Amino acid sequence: MDQLITEAAQALSAGDPLAALKRVALRDDPPALALRGIAMAQLGDLARARELLRSAARSFGPKEPLARARCALAEAEIALVSRDLGRSLQTLDAARTVLEASGDRRNAAHAGYLQARHLLLIGRLDDAERVLAACDAGALPPASRIGRELVVAGIAIRRIETRPARIALERARRAAKEARIPALVAEVDQAVRAFAAPAARLVSRGVGRLLDLEEVENLLASETLVVDACRNVVRRGTKLVPLASRPVLLALLRALAEAWPDDVARETLLRRAFGARQADEAHRARLRVEIARLREAIRPLAALSATRDGFVLRPHATADVAVLAPPVESDHGEVLALLGDGEAWSSSALALALGVSPRTVQRALEELGHDGKVEAFGRGRACRWIASGVPGFPTSLLLPAMGISG
Repeated sequence: MDQLITEAAQALSAGDPLAALKRVALRDDPPALALRGIAMAQLGDLARARELLRSAARSFGPKEPLARARCALAEAEIALVSRDLGRSLQTLDAARTVLEASGDRRNAAHAGYLQARHLLLIGRLDDAERVLAACDAGALPPASRIGRELVVAGIAIRRIETRPARIALERARRAAKEARIPALVAEVDQAVRAFAAPAARLVSRGVGRLLDLEEVENLLASETLVVDACRNVVRRGTKLVPLASRPVLLALLRALAEAWPDDVARETLLRRAFGARQADEAHRARLRVEIARLREAIRPLAALSATRDGFVLRPHATADVAVLAPPVESDHGEVLALLGDGEAWSSSALALALGVSPRTVQRALEELGHDGKVEAFGRGRACRWIASGVPGFPTSLLLPAMGISG
């Protein structure tokens, strides 16, 4: 490797893409093309970066699999940044295999970190943790070590485990200051601010207040019966009843929990669960059916009793009931929570992260766009969506966390 290529690579490692371009901007050999692509990615021109990296990979040819794998690794990282999540995981896995076989521990470890980051984005926390544990952290370059700590923190935050999250964020902050790369310092600072922001709104005995993530963790560890409207479950301690696929039951239970220990009139329940402005006999019959279903669903945690005017919630073996709601409630809060990271997402990436159909996400984006909460740019497959502004509080409790348990 010649001196200019070495100096350009060192400049990129230090977060100085302009210095790298000064050394390779006029060169068209494969190593220079690859370094120019990485420099353009650091400058934010992701489309040009992808073109240069693909050109470099073609120029290296099949006889240089290690160099091609390094180009594929850089392109996969661009795909993650641009939230093109469809094929990047497969590309990372293939690149990591070649890098490990070739003895490139540094880039193989970086590929493992990026795999974990991808899995975190789509809510596969257990898989992300396994990949991260298998990754050789000691071989990571300084910038990737910072990113690794942010992934560790992200896993802990989505699991509502504040102590390991705080420790990981502190390690990331120290490492970012030592690296002296402004972009990384800003990324860590943003993560710290998000961690400290209100995570949910507690409603108990008719009174509401904001909670940070540590307060949420303490609430969920208590014996309080919690109707979690962020993750659509009802829980007490380690006992959990999921209601994500039963929105009517969740709406009824939330209304009963917000009013506890008082009862809730049938007319109020009809309005909250069905949007019924005027109750007729059909509505009342449907309410009786849904109340029976709710009574059966929450039997391990609570009972329902009929009163003269409506129904009242009677929890088992607990002295308190609370509702955990998003800090600012909005339709399609999960989509806004993902867009709250400030990146531009494709609708297919949002669908993958949320585990729903692309058409469901497209309908949500259309409604949010009509309300001025999100904006689109680009057309066709290049279309990306961003939040028009900070959507209230982009609470981490609305982010996907597949396999969540009590």
